[in-house]
Amino acid sequence: MDPTHVRLDHGTAYEMKSPSSKIEMTEVGRGKPMGELLRRYWHPIGLKADAGDVPRKVRALGEDLILFRDRQGRPGLLHARCCHRGTTLYYGKVEDDGIRCCYHGWKFDTEGHCLEQPCEPDGGGFKDKVRQPWYPVEERYGLIFAYMGPPSKRPVLLRYECLENMDEGEFVEADDTSIGGGGPAIIPCNWLQHYENVVDPFHVPVLHGSFSGAQFTNMMASMPEVNFEALPGSVAVRSIRNQDDGKVFYRVTQAVFPTLRVVPNPRVAQFARVESIGWVLPIDDTSFRIYVAGRVKSAGEIGRMRSKFNGKFWWDMTEPEHQKYPGDYETQVGQGPVTIHSEEHFGQSDRGVLMVRRMVREQLDALAAGNDPVGVSFDQNAPPIVFEAGNYIRDN
Repeated sequence: MDPTHVRLDHGTAYEMKSPSSKIEMTEVGRGKPMGELLRRYWHPIGLKADAGDVPRKVRALGEDLILFRDRQGRPGLLHARCCHRGTTLYYGKVEDDGIRCCYHGWKFDTEGHCLEQPCEPDGGGFKDKVRQPWYPVEERYGLIFAYMGPPSKRPVLLRYECLENMDEGEFVEADDTSIGGGGPAIIPCNWLQHYENVVDPFHVPVLHGSFSGAQFTNMMASMPEVNFEALPGSVAVRSIRNQDDGKVFYRVTQAVFPTLRVVPNPRVAQFARVESIGWVLPIDDTSFRIYVAGRVKSAGEIGRMRSKFNGKFWWDMTEPEHQKYPGDYETQVGQGPVTIHSEEHFGQSDRGVLMVRRMVREQLDALAAGNDPVGVSFDQNAPPIVFEAGNYIRDN
């Protein structure tokens, strides 16, 4: 056939450009721009109960760590590789004042000081000259937080009004099953793919209302009127839904830098300030998990917020059911381990996502210029942070 008579179908997949991702925002290892920025903040790395007399593996920001609590009740977070010969402290034995390596018995306290070298003369003549790499930890809201950044820039661990001031009969409960992630505890894709989802209100009536059935309430299933606003250190999403009684359902969600998801209960259990905070912990470049702390009136209440699909929990579903009833897990993991940013096409409904990326970029630039990033405080007496987020009923 004469090639001049062949119909040209432009726009086929063959013509796609080479893919690329915004790795400056997705890579979380030490020395990477985003990795260094995240290391200027405290991150939850476990529940309070996770630190015990049995060493526990922790992976955070691309680093393999060991969490334990000595017999005096002090939590410790050490690098997994023993500084002697490199075996893992996961097989170590927790003692009164530290953890002992199983290989040659070197013992380290919760701050990495070497206490004993039993194979060396006199119990270790140079034990004061070595130190196991470690990170500071603090316990709050039922969680264990770690600071993994430069010691000279260590900020205070912040407090939050919604977890400090209880309503009658309430107490704080923590959860580590990645509530809000829509799937298993560890989610195999980049953390930013989830963090951006916090400020994407339009996926709620489509994904959670139409495709997977009304997972929350009928109020949440309707298409909202939305206003996005960039606030200092956060992006706020204000959604308005008109009700049959003439009143307005007003909902505010915030993505707070660096990783906080301040999302009111999607089942709208009450019309009030936000009940819980979620922290997105980047495990590495291609996986994350979510820790949650919230005000509850009965144990297990946070876990009962988990979504169901056609009456089933995510882990009880078959693959055909996952395909028929997709949720946040499927849509975010479905973007790939790290999404291809060069192939995105944004509409006006994606304004919140673009604002989050702008916020991230601004903080990367601030750190590169030698400034402290937003939300970092060195004031031990700073008041708890108040969020606007919540579910409210207002007159039209």
